Amino acid sequence: MIALSGDLGTGKTTLARAILEGLRHTGEVPSPTFTLVQYYDALDPPIAHADLYRLDTPAEAEPLALDDWLVEGALLVEWPERLGRNLWPEALWLRLDGAGTPSRRLTWRAPPAWESRWPPR
Repeated sequence: MIALSGDLGTGKTTLARAILEGLRHTGEVPSPTFTLVQYYDALDPPIAHADLYRLDTPAEAEPLALDDWLVEGALLVEWPERLGRNLWPEALWLRLDGAGTPSRRLTWRAPPAWESRWPPR
C-alpha cells in the first residue's frame, strides 16, 4: 500500500499516474476524486487507486473494501489521512509539498516491510 499525502495541487494524482505507467498501464488514468476508486485489474498485481478527499469520516471508507485489494493486489491511496487510525501500519507514505511552486518536495516514511524496496535504487 502506498499512501500519497500532501495539500491540494501538490501532484498526488500525477504521481499515481506515473506509478501506474511504470507498472505498464497504457490507458487513461482518470482522477478518482469523484468515483473514489479506480480499478486497474489488468495489471499484475491488480491496483486500486483511491482518492479519499471527499470523505468526512473514516467509516465512510468501509464500503470501499480497500482491505480486499491488499490480499492479491496493491493500493494507491490519496488523502490517506481521511482513514484516521484505520490506515495500514505497513504502508509506504509519500508526502508531496510545494503546491503552486515550480518545484515539489517528496519526503517518505518507509516501515520495515519496505526496507528492501525503498528508497528505489
